[in-house]
Amino acid sequence: MKNFKYILGLMIILGSFFQSCQDDDHTFGEVVAPSNLTLEATVMNADEDNPYGDGSGKVSFSAQAENAMNYKFTFGDNTSANITDGDTIHAFTKTGINDYVVTVLATGRGGATTSETIMVTVYSEFDDPETKSLLTGDDSKTWYIAAAMPSHLALGPIESKTSDWYNASPFEKKDGCFYDDSMTFSLDENGNILYELDNSGATFFNTNSLSAAGGTNGTGDECFGYDTSGVKNVSLSAAPTIYTEDETTGTQMMISDGGFLSYYLGTSTYEILEIEEDYMQVRTQSGGNAAEAWYLKLTTNPEGGAGGGNNSAEGKELETEFENLVWEEEFDGSTLDTDSWNFETGNGDNGWGNNEKQYYTAENVVVSDGTLKINAIAESTNGFDYSSARITTMDKQEFKYGRVEVRAKLPEESGTWPAIWMLGSNFAEVGWPASGEIDIMEHVGNDLGRVLGTLHMPGNSGGEGISKGTDVENVASEFHTYTLEWTADHILFAVDNVVFHEYKNNAETPFNQPFFLILNVAMGGTLGGEIDPNFTQDTMEVDYVKVFQ
Repeated sequence: MKNFKYILGLMIILGSFFQSCQDDDHTFGEVVAPSNLTLEATVMNADEDNPYGDGSGKVSFSAQAENAMNYKFTFGDNTSANITDGDTIHAFTKTGINDYVVTVLATGRGGATTSETIMVTVYSEFDDPETKSLLTGDDSKTWYIAAAMPSHLALGPIESKTSDWYNASPFEKKDGCFYDDSMTFSLDENGNILYELDNSGATFFNTNSLSAAGGTNGTGDECFGYDTSGVKNVSLSAAPTIYTEDETTGTQMMISDGGFLSYYLGTSTYEILEIEEDYMQVRTQSGGNAAEAWYLKLTTNPEGGAGGGNNSAEGKELETEFENLVWEEEFDGSTLDTDSWNFETGNGDNGWGNNEKQYYTAENVVVSDGTLKINAIAESTNGFDYSSARITTMDKQEFKYGRVEVRAKLPEESGTWPAIWMLGSNFAEVGWPASGEIDIMEHVGNDLGRVLGTLHMPGNSGGEGISKGTDVENVASEFHTYTLEWTADHILFAVDNVVFHEYKNNAETPFNQPFFLILNVAMGGTLGGEIDPNFTQDTMEVDYVKVFQ
């Protein structure tokens, strides 16, 4: 991704170049200025062979003073940092040999300040053009919290590579201000990266750092009025990392003047673990608790990362990764092949959990003339007013990843609810929604022609499923092909080979195990809605089912 080389020289110029605004202690009531302020700088990992450092481009600064409550470092490269303990590491990234005047401002009681200044001479060369381009779009790009993704906010121990302590479910923080933010990275005329955070007047704070906004530190998180206006500068540098080369970009971003990415943690430096055209994951150390590592996922999709973005497949022709046909059902016989399919009968628990009005029977399945027909009929059946059918491949045909194609004509009468969908093979053990559910196609006669593709998982189930729809002409009179393209990285939903819904899969979802297929037509229920009182019969007709891997 990048080529970088640092040759770093550090010169602390004393004498005429050394300035100090340090005064003796001044006290007036509660006003106490810091005293005996010192500022030291050390080139990291310098040795005889590498007197200017190890090529990391980093300098360690340490400021100490009596009666100091905070230290603000201004590094002379349009960046700054507020540090409570006075110790920080900074990387200078401008190429060539450059002098930087570094000033630390120590603040004491009542706002009284004392400052100390040194000069640092640095030769550095760092280049990560790919990350810079992806971050800014080579002009300007706006990012949002990827609210639809599991673990869009996550927490783990600083020494661990994973978020072992906490992982936010999709849209878990929807009742606060967290998802209102937009973060824009742009380039100025000289190619420098600029940053603006629009928080609509309120910021989502980790309350370990709430004192920065005038609040009282605590535990948890809350929204708090906070002014984030103004343009910040962003510098990229090599990240000190615990990850291997293939687990991180190796680049970190530093935002000037206390800038931050949406969730306030008292830090302005973020390691970029992964970045694509429309997705980014970063890691940072909490400013309020050095033992904590926080993770954020960002997207260019204002809807929170369920799909879309500059590199989205939505609206484009499906480009499949799978060409090897591993199973197909052409329905060429006169009966359903029970080596591959099961009949599910009855009305389940509370209408299969959806208040559905039908009773499923095996008799409502017909195989003839090369197609499968699932017939929904208005007839009294075991105490219910409607009969229909539901068939599955559970324990017989189960698949992990691949392309699933189903060519079908759908019922059109009001109250019908046909579905082509999948459940995780561990459904019997863990239940729903822990098993995960992939709805390749759902349609209701009360919204004729509108087809939905939906994902259900813990935190996003029922009415909170991650769903998108598309309009399909002649949905009941013509066959259309409904397709799922499913990998460890993404899940795509398509109709007639055009993608209408994209989801970025990841290791935290249940969509990384074998799933089985389900075909059914429900009547009424939470999605099917009101049934036409004149309904007599309607059918979902399936030409074939194919699975490619």
